[in-house]
Amino acid sequence: MNNIKKTFSIKDLENLCGIKAHTIRIWEKRYNLLSPDRTETNIRTYNLKSLQKLLNVTYLVNSGYKISRISKLNDQEINEYVRNIISHNSIKDQSINSFKIAMLNYDLSLFLNTYEQLENKKSFREIFTTVFIPLLKEIGLLWQTSTITPSHERFLSNLIKQKLLLNIEKLQYSKPTKNDKAFVLFLPENEIHELGLLYIYYEILLHGYKVIYLGASIPLDNLPQILSLHKEIIFVSYFTIRPEKENIKAYTREFNSIVCNDTVYDLWVLGKQVINIDSEDNHYYFESISSLIAEL
Repeated sequence: MNNIKKTFSIKDLENLCGIKAHTIRIWEKRYNLLSPDRTETNIRTYNLKSLQKLLNVTYLVNSGYKISRISKLNDQEINEYVRNIISHNSIKDQSINSFKIAMLNYDLSLFLNTYEQLENKKSFREIFTTVFIPLLKEIGLLWQTSTITPSHERFLSNLIKQKLLLNIEKLQYSKPTKNDKAFVLFLPENEIHELGLLYIYYEILLHGYKVIYLGASIPLDNLPQILSLHKEIIFVSYFTIRPEKENIKAYTREFNSIVCNDTVYDLWVLGKQVINIDSEDNHYYFESISSLIAEL
């Protein structure tokens, strides 16, 4: 596959591993930890094997091992140390590293194997909150710094989405145990980033409520058709790129004029567009998924 990323700059390694480029250079010079290739203009380049080694070395350093000790180990011994730590401690960090490698190489088998190992030890809620959410935040930063391409991000996001949908489907077979209200989940027009809203869908189902999931890019004038389905409805949305921050108040006023004619309905909203915006009237803004879940 031509899009597989096989070489990395020292800046890529810094972004992917969280180790400063200056520190990487010191480790190379003092401990011969990595052996980069050089371009004709003497710029360091690293292969996938070097990236994998540095990810494992970073894991050991973060686990309390001194770099002077790690440098005396061969690659096989480093891998063995990492496996031993994982078997006794949290597998979170190493799983995130494995998912990164899977993403960079469009490696479905590695993604599935890593997920299966997690699934044997954690619930889906734990996997999503302790592994997928930090991973997605990192991926967002890697995309912003051009360390990865949009196709890398889409590859990983779609696999995570598949796992979300599978776990949502399992809950859909159970009848709601709480009938005092229902939730309608939707994204604004031209908003297509669904993962956060899908996880909220999973959590609301887990809490026993009825959920109507509409998905991405829903015009506000489609919402009144749902009002007859339940006496009390809470609308939930996720603003990642739309509406723009300066247009949020206009959007929520439009929500009230279109949806809240005879009855006032609450609108719960998350997403980076609503950070530091104060809730008002029937509009409630949440800074995190966990803070919204606490209201259920």
